[in-house]
Amino acid sequence: MKKEPLLETVEHHAVGLSGTAKEYNPFLIAQRQLDEAAEIMGLDPAVHHLLRWPMRELHVTMPVRMDDGTVKIFHGFRVQYNDARGPTKGGIRYHPEETIDTVRALAAWMTWKTAVMDLPLGGGKGGIVCNPKEMSRGELERLSRAYIRAVGRILGEEMDVPAPDVYTDAQIMAWMMDEYSIMRGYNVPGVITGKPLPLGGSKGRNDATARGGMYCIREAAKVLGIDTQGATAAIQGYGNAGQFAHILGQELLGLKVVAVSDSKGGIYNPDGLDPKEVIAHKDKTGSVVNFPGAKNITNAELLELPVTVLIPAAMENQITEANAGNIKARIVAELANGPTTPEADRILYANGVYVIPDFLCNAGGVTVSYFEQVQNAYDYYWDLETVHERLDKKMTAAFHAVHQTAQEYKIHNRMGAYIVAVSRVAEACRLRGWV
Repeated sequence: MKKEPLLETVEHHAVGLSGTAKEYNPFLIAQRQLDEAAEIMGLDPAVHHLLRWPMRELHVTMPVRMDDGTVKIFHGFRVQYNDARGPTKGGIRYHPEETIDTVRALAAWMTWKTAVMDLPLGGGKGGIVCNPKEMSRGELERLSRAYIRAVGRILGEEMDVPAPDVYTDAQIMAWMMDEYSIMRGYNVPGVITGKPLPLGGSKGRNDATARGGMYCIREAAKVLGIDTQGATAAIQGYGNAGQFAHILGQELLGLKVVAVSDSKGGIYNPDGLDPKEVIAHKDKTGSVVNFPGAKNITNAELLELPVTVLIPAAMENQITEANAGNIKARIVAELANGPTTPEADRILYANGVYVIPDFLCNAGGVTVSYFEQVQNAYDYYWDLETVHERLDKKMTAAFHAVHQTAQEYKIHNRMGAYIVAVSRVAEACRLRGWV
């Protein structure tokens, strides 16, 4: 099948935790992954071309008064990739190196993520080019409100529902929801998810990404015949998802986490690491490095440890063609977005490494965000047990849909996930009469 030409590469300098310094454009990677799935599926060329591009995107420029009285100009984006299956959904990132192509790629992956989970949503993403570590809470509040004033015309419960992402949190979501409500003239809790509980947030949202990943690892272990009790694991990235993966991997699956890392480096102890002690050390020192009783290692060394489960929970492009051949884990569970390049996927598959792809493995977050939307819509809130039970059911069904598709087509799991997701989005586009 004739393929549409790819975007010309634009500069996107992705220096990963593993030390790689190759130029990657994440949107080109997202397009290449779709192209491969389209060829396997025999996807209609018009549908293929439609799904390669965002349906709409908004670029905004925002003046914000800083604490010293000066006005600083910020640039931001909101991408609504595809809404054939429902309102778009996706986080808002604050990062000094944010690019429109990163946001486009993440919006595309959100489209596939909501579809693979069979949620009645599309995919979106937002971002602001800023360094939140150098801003006061007051400056962050003014920036957050300015962003909503700039993009609010394309947001809404039936249009596009943002959520937290890199360097944004429940408090920032609260300010954004409040600003949107001011614009509308009445309270609109459903416009934002990831809110604090008193403002309509959902129980179970804080650990949902990691918990969903643990449900996937549990199911993968079943199909592979692996006993997770006492099995070893390594976690790259020790933010929210990584820390909860450490706690829940131990609690739910009996995993022995022997290595963890953050942007400053990693630690290794073959006898296992206690999550509470490691988190306390990181809170005190700012890093897991130099944790008592553990050996300091690099992020590159962590990825290549002989463990049963490897959990990339950091940044994009960590497992590449340069190091994929050295991965010794039986299962790679991608809690991060885009940690594995297409070239690395082929190497891992050939070597028998079972990859649980990102937009399945880390979909627990958007699934509980969807639960939050549902609870906001009918103003009745579930207990924690109900959230966990419904999340487990959704993650388990999605895992087996992907696994069975990959087995049927004799392809790696990422392509299996793409075929499940793309077929659902393509069907919605056709039923609407778009193509």
